Amino acid sequence: MKIATWNVNSLKVRLPQVLEWLAANSDVTALCLQETKMDDPVFPLAEITEAGFHVAFAGQKTYNGVAIIARAPIEDVVINIPGFEDAQKRVITATVNGVRLVGAYIPNGQDLESDKYQYKLAWLNALISWLKTEMAAYPQLALLGDYNIAPEDRDVHDIKKWQGGVLVSEPERAAFEQLQALGLVDAFRLFEQSEKSFSWWDYRGFSFKKNAGLRIDHILLSQELAARCRACSIDIEPRKNERPSDHTPVIATLD
Repeated sequence: MKIATWNVNSLKVRLPQVLEWLAANSDVTALCLQETKMDDPVFPLAEITEAGFHVAFAGQKTYNGVAIIARAPIEDVVINIPGFEDAQKRVITATVNGVRLVGAYIPNGQDLESDKYQYKLAWLNALISWLKTEMAAYPQLALLGDYNIAPEDRDVHDIKKWQGGVLVSEPERAAFEQLQALGLVDAFRLFEQSEKSFSWWDYRGFSFKKNAGLRIDHILLSQELAARCRACSIDIEPRKNERPSDHTPVIATLD
Protein backbone atom coordinates (compact mmCIF):
# COMPACT_ATOMS: atom_id res chain seq x y z
CA MET A 1 0.00 0.00 0.00
CA LYS A 2 1.30 3.42 -0.95
CA ILE A 3 -0.13 6.64 0.46
CA ALA A 4 0.71 10.11 -0.79
CA THR A 5 0.12 13.80 -0.20
CA TRP A 6 0.15 16.73 -2.64
CA ASN A 7 -0.75 20.38 -2.29
CA VAL A 8 -2.02 20.98 -5.83
CA ASN A 9 -2.62 24.75 -5.45
CA SER A 10 -5.92 24.65 -7.42
CA LEU A 11 -7.50 21.41 -8.55
CA LYS A 12 -9.34 23.27 -11.29
CA VAL A 13 -5.99 24.06 -12.90
CA ARG A 14 -4.25 20.79 -12.07
CA LEU A 15 -6.85 18.03 -12.29
CA PRO A 16 -5.25 16.67 -15.49
CA GLN A 17 -1.86 16.57 -13.73
CA VAL A 18 -3.36 14.73 -10.76
CA LEU A 19 -5.04 12.10 -12.93
CA GLU A 20 -1.91 11.69 -15.03
CA TRP A 21 0.20 11.27 -11.90
CA LEU A 22 -2.18 8.67 -10.48
CA ALA A 23 -2.13 6.80 -13.79
CA ALA A 24 1.66 6.82 -13.81
CA ASN A 25 1.76 5.77 -10.14
CA SER A 26 -0.75 2.95 -10.29
CA ASP A 27 0.47 1.46 -7.01
CA VAL A 28 -0.59 4.54 -5.00
CA THR A 29 -3.67 3.48 -3.05
CA ALA A 30 -4.66 6.87 -1.65
CA LEU A 31 -3.69 10.48 -2.38
CA CYS A 32 -4.48 13.36 -0.01
CA LEU A 33 -4.84 16.72 -1.71
CA GLN A 34 -4.62 20.22 -0.25
CA GLU A 35 -5.57 23.63 -1.62
CA THR A 36 -8.18 22.33 -4.03
CA LYS A 37 -9.60 25.88 -3.95
CA MET A 38 -13.16 25.08 -5.04
CA ASP A 39 -16.62 24.81 -3.53
CA ASP A 40 -18.17 21.37 -3.26
CA PRO A 41 -20.80 21.99 -6.00
CA VAL A 42 -18.06 22.47 -8.61
CA PHE A 43 -15.73 19.73 -7.40
CA PRO A 44 -14.82 17.45 -10.37
CA LEU A 45 -16.52 14.41 -8.87
CA ALA A 46 -17.62 12.97 -12.21
CA GLU A 47 -14.18 13.22 -13.79
CA ILE A 48 -12.50 11.52 -10.83
CA THR A 49 -15.05 8.71 -10.47
CA GLU A 50 -15.08 8.11 -14.22
CA ALA A 51 -11.32 7.61 -13.98
CA GLY A 52 -12.04 4.75 -11.59
CA PHE A 53 -11.41 6.34 -8.21
CA HIS A 54 -13.30 6.85 -4.98
CA VAL A 55 -13.15 10.39 -3.60
CA ALA A 56 -14.11 12.41 -0.53
CA PHE A 57 -13.76 16.18 -0.37
CA ALA A 58 -14.45 19.37 1.54
CA GLY A 59 -14.10 22.58 -0.42
CA GLN A 60 -14.02 26.32 -0.14
CA LYS A 61 -14.10 28.86 -2.94
CA THR A 62 -10.71 30.41 -3.78
CA TYR A 63 -8.99 29.20 -0.61
CA ASN A 64 -8.11 25.98 1.21
CA GLY A 65 -10.02 22.79 0.35
CA VAL A 66 -8.95 19.18 0.95
CA ALA A 67 -9.72 15.82 -0.63
CA ILE A 68 -8.81 12.13 -0.58
CA ILE A 69 -8.69 10.17 -3.83
CA ALA A 70 -8.40 6.40 -3.45
CA ARG A 71 -8.49 3.19 -5.44
CA ALA A 72 -10.31 1.47 -2.55
CA PRO A 73 -13.54 2.50 -0.78
CA ILE A 74 -13.32 5.54 1.49
CA GLU A 75 -15.09 5.05 4.81
CA ASP A 76 -16.02 7.01 7.95
CA VAL A 77 -15.27 10.49 6.61
CA VAL A 78 -14.86 13.38 9.06
CA ILE A 79 -14.44 17.01 7.97
CA ASN A 80 -12.24 19.46 9.93
CA ILE A 81 -11.13 19.05 13.56
CA PRO A 82 -14.04 17.94 15.78
CA GLY A 83 -14.66 20.43 18.57
CA PHE A 84 -12.68 23.21 16.90
CA GLU A 85 -14.91 25.81 15.29
CA ASP A 86 -13.40 26.73 11.94
CA ALA A 87 -14.97 28.05 8.75
CA GLN A 88 -11.89 27.08 6.76
CA LYS A 89 -11.83 23.64 5.15
CA ARG A 90 -8.43 22.29 6.14
CA VAL A 91 -8.82 18.68 7.30
CA ILE A 92 -10.42 15.55 5.89
CA THR A 93 -10.16 12.22 7.68
CA ALA A 94 -11.21 8.79 6.41
CA THR A 95 -10.35 5.10 6.50
CA VAL A 96 -8.94 3.37 3.41
CA ASN A 97 -7.94 -0.31 3.54
CA GLY A 98 -7.98 -0.20 7.33
CA VAL A 99 -5.65 2.80 7.55
CA ARG A 100 -6.93 6.02 9.09
CA LEU A 101 -5.81 8.88 6.85
CA VAL A 102 -5.82 12.45 8.16
CA GLY A 103 -5.27 14.84 5.25
CA ALA A 104 -4.35 18.27 6.59
CA TYR A 105 -3.62 21.71 5.22
CA ILE A 106 -2.04 23.46 8.19
CA PRO A 107 -2.32 27.29 8.13
CA ASN A 108 0.63 29.26 6.78
CA GLY A 109 0.63 31.89 9.52
CA GLN A 110 1.71 34.79 7.26
CA ASP A 111 4.15 36.38 9.73
CA LEU A 112 4.95 36.22 13.42
CA GLU A 113 3.06 39.43 14.22
CA SER A 114 -0.08 38.42 12.35
CA ASP A 115 -3.41 37.23 13.76
CA LYS A 116 -3.03 34.41 11.23
CA TYR A 117 0.04 33.19 13.11
CA GLN A 118 -1.94 33.01 16.36
CA TYR A 119 -4.68 31.16 14.47
CA LYS A 120 -2.06 28.72 13.22
CA LEU A 121 -0.80 27.97 16.72
CA ALA A 122 -4.35 27.56 18.08
CA TRP A 123 -5.20 25.33 15.12
CA LEU A 124 -2.16 23.15 15.77
CA ASN A 125 -3.04 22.84 19.45
CA ALA A 126 -6.54 21.70 18.49
CA LEU A 127 -5.14 19.18 16.01
CA ILE A 128 -2.74 17.73 18.57
CA SER A 129 -5.47 17.41 21.21
CA TRP A 130 -7.87 15.69 18.82
CA LEU A 131 -5.23 13.33 17.44
CA LYS A 132 -4.66 11.90 20.91
CA THR A 133 -8.21 10.57 20.81
CA GLU A 134 -8.11 9.59 17.15
CA MET A 135 -4.89 7.60 17.55
CA ALA A 136 -6.35 5.68 20.49
CA ALA A 137 -9.28 4.67 18.28
CA TYR A 138 -7.17 4.04 15.16
CA PRO A 139 -3.72 2.58 15.87
CA GLN A 140 -3.00 2.53 12.13
CA LEU A 141 -3.07 6.28 11.46
CA ALA A 142 -1.22 8.57 9.08
CA LEU A 143 -1.19 12.37 9.15
CA LEU A 144 -0.44 13.59 5.62
CA GLY A 145 -0.37 17.06 4.18
CA ASP A 146 1.10 20.50 3.79
CA TYR A 147 2.23 21.28 7.32
CA ASN A 148 3.70 24.70 6.51
CA ILE A 149 6.47 23.74 8.95
CA ALA A 150 10.09 22.94 8.12
CA PRO A 151 10.91 20.89 11.23
CA GLU A 152 14.72 21.11 11.07
CA ASP A 153 17.34 23.43 9.61
CA ARG A 154 18.27 20.76 7.05
CA ASP A 155 14.72 21.10 5.68
CA VAL A 156 15.46 24.66 4.57
CA HIS A 157 17.71 25.66 1.67
CA ASP A 158 19.04 28.72 3.54
CA ILE A 159 18.12 28.86 7.21
CA LYS A 160 19.66 32.31 7.65
CA LYS A 161 17.25 33.68 5.07
CA TRP A 162 14.24 32.15 6.81
CA GLN A 163 15.12 32.70 10.48
CA GLY A 164 12.69 35.00 12.26
CA GLY A 165 9.80 34.08 9.99
CA VAL A 166 6.97 31.62 9.73
CA LEU A 167 7.50 27.96 8.84
CA VAL A 168 10.67 27.76 10.96
CA SER A 169 9.73 29.56 14.20
CA GLU A 170 10.28 27.81 17.53
CA PRO A 171 6.54 27.50 18.40
CA GLU A 172 5.79 25.90 15.02
CA ARG A 173 8.66 23.46 15.34
CA ALA A 174 7.59 22.74 18.92
CA ALA A 175 4.13 21.83 17.62
CA PHE A 176 5.73 19.42 15.14
CA GLU A 177 7.66 17.87 18.02
CA GLN A 178 4.40 17.55 19.99
CA LEU A 179 2.91 15.61 17.11
CA GLN A 180 5.91 13.30 17.24
CA ALA A 181 5.52 13.02 21.02
CA LEU A 182 2.07 11.51 20.39
CA GLY A 183 3.91 8.60 18.78
CA LEU A 184 3.86 9.83 15.19
CA VAL A 185 7.01 9.22 13.15
CA ASP A 186 8.32 11.30 10.24
CA ALA A 187 8.29 8.68 7.46
CA PHE A 188 10.80 10.57 5.34
CA ARG A 189 13.40 10.52 8.10
CA LEU A 190 13.10 6.77 8.59
CA PHE A 191 15.42 6.39 5.61
CA GLU A 192 18.67 7.83 4.37
CA GLN A 193 17.85 10.76 2.09
CA SER A 194 19.75 13.05 -0.21
CA GLU A 195 20.82 16.39 1.19
CA LYS A 196 18.65 19.35 0.23
CA SER A 197 15.51 17.28 -0.25
CA PHE A 198 12.57 19.65 -0.51
CA SER A 199 8.86 19.49 -1.38
CA TRP A 200 8.08 23.19 -2.03
CA TRP A 201 9.76 25.87 -4.12
CA ASP A 202 8.61 29.45 -4.58
CA TYR A 203 7.48 30.33 -8.09
CA ARG A 204 9.72 33.38 -7.96
CA GLY A 205 13.44 33.75 -8.49
CA PHE A 206 13.98 30.44 -10.34
CA SER A 207 13.71 28.73 -6.95
CA PHE A 208 13.06 25.27 -8.34
CA LYS A 209 15.93 25.52 -10.82
CA LYS A 210 18.22 26.56 -7.96
CA ASN A 211 16.69 23.99 -5.59
CA ALA A 212 16.01 26.82 -3.16
CA GLY A 213 13.16 25.00 -1.42
CA LEU A 214 11.76 23.80 1.87
CA ARG A 215 10.51 20.44 3.08
CA ILE A 216 7.10 21.37 4.46
CA ASP A 217 4.96 18.49 3.15
CA HIS A 218 5.08 15.49 5.45
CA ILE A 219 3.71 12.05 6.19
CA LEU A 220 3.72 11.20 9.90
CA LEU A 221 2.90 7.60 10.78
CA SER A 222 1.68 5.93 13.96
CA GLN A 223 4.01 3.38 15.49
CA GLU A 224 2.14 0.48 13.86
CA LEU A 225 2.41 2.02 10.42
CA ALA A 226 6.00 3.15 10.92
CA ALA A 227 6.94 -0.47 11.57
CA ARG A 228 5.38 -1.34 8.20
CA CYS A 229 6.97 1.55 6.29
CA ARG A 230 9.48 0.40 3.69
CA ALA A 231 10.17 3.66 1.82
CA CYS A 232 9.33 7.35 1.71
CA SER A 233 10.23 9.69 -1.12
CA ILE A 234 9.57 13.07 -2.68
CA ASP A 235 8.61 12.96 -6.35
CA ILE A 236 9.97 16.17 -7.90
CA GLU A 237 8.84 15.33 -11.45
CA PRO A 238 5.43 17.08 -11.22
CA ARG A 239 7.22 20.32 -10.29
CA LYS A 240 8.70 20.23 -13.80
CA ASN A 241 5.25 20.32 -15.42
CA GLU A 242 3.98 23.26 -17.38
CA ARG A 243 1.95 25.36 -14.90
CA PRO A 244 2.95 23.18 -11.92
CA SER A 245 1.91 23.45 -8.33
CA ASP A 246 4.61 25.00 -6.17
CA HIS A 247 4.49 21.76 -4.12
CA THR A 248 5.24 18.21 -5.24
CA PRO A 249 4.02 14.80 -3.98
CA VAL A 250 5.41 12.89 -1.02
CA ILE A 251 4.85 9.11 -1.00
CA ALA A 252 5.17 6.47 1.72
CA THR A 253 5.23 2.74 1.04
CA LEU A 254 3.67 0.39 3.62
CA ASP A 255 4.01 -3.38 3.41
